[in-house]
Amino acid sequence: MGRRSHRSGKAEQEPGLTPRKARNAVRVAKVVLPAAVPVLAPAALKAAGAAREAYDRYQARRMGVGVERLSEFSGRGGALLARLAGAAEGLSALRRSPQASEDDLAFAERSGGTLEQLTASVRAAERMPATRRRAAHKAVASELERIEEQLLHRLGV
Repeated sequence: MGRRSHRSGKAEQEPGLTPRKARNAVRVAKVVLPAAVPVLAPAALKAAGAAREAYDRYQARRMGVGVERLSEFSGRGGALLARLAGAAEGLSALRRSPQASEDDLAFAERSGGTLEQLTASVRAAERMPATRRRAAHKAVASELERIEEQLLHRLGV
């Protein structure tokens, strides 16, 4: 029976990271990483792409737009811009409707101009300080709610 080295037993018992354990870890990494990176990198890229795609679908669904239009509605006012775009599409549908009266068409023209101003306001608010931006978004949202309510009533919903 041979005698055990006092030094190796002590290193195994020391808690935490010691210089010896660190050197050993670096040596192992020098051998393992060059072999593992070519195998793991494509899988990591694929996983990152899938995660980004899932997040984009989630964002688009939350805003009520298609994934292909998601880039149009970026920034802090993105959801509000998506609502404004939806209201503009609703006004276009009202204009094309065969049952639209003269009053409906006049509403669509007035509201179309208002929606353009509201869109410009949201885009301008992106560069404002947070408190002013929130106040601007709140004002735009309340005006948009009024337009959406009238639009739904005129569309018969």
